[in-house]
Amino acid sequence: MQRNNAGLFWPVLALVAAIDFGTKAIASTRLIPQGLPHAIYGREWIRFTLVHNPGAAFGLQMGNPVYSRWIFMVLTIVALVILGRLYTVTRAGDLVRTLSLALVCGGAMGNLIDRVRSQSGVVDFIDIGFGDSRWPTFNIADMAVSLGAFLLAWVLWGEDAAADRSGVSAPAAIASESGELS
Repeated sequence: MQRNNAGLFWPVLALVAAIDFGTKAIASTRLIPQGLPHAIYGREWIRFTLVHNPGAAFGLQMGNPVYSRWIFMVLTIVALVILGRLYTVTRAGDLVRTLSLALVCGGAMGNLIDRVRSQSGVVDFIDIGFGDSRWPTFNIADMAVSLGAFLLAWVLWGEDAAADRSGVSAPAAIASESGELS
């Protein structure tokens, strides 16, 4: 594990998970009843609306919601293992890649906590749109995963492009720099 990256990775992961947990706790106690929109400062384009999502992003489900919950828990754990592996091969000082991995992992942990805690599903509460044209309701963890995934794709694309220019595959270059090929 790259100790130089730990000072960024773990605090960001913990902060995302903590903010997500706290905002979901507030939403669960204050945005009652579920499904009732609460306009923010009288604006309809952004509202807080408590929703429990038993599926994945945008309400995607895999059959019965009970089984879907377990399937998504397992998929999240597998994703966290893969992301953990990406973190361990990240070069010391690669701040953007470290930040992107921390955001995705923190968000994934936040939603995993919800799945473990409740059969109702993940707590979503941020509701944006105009009139009846609304984006699917989401939460802080979803924002962290989306931003982190975008940053990670950008970083990996840049690594791949640099490897193409040098004639070495990106995974081989990273493995070589991390000492795995020694």
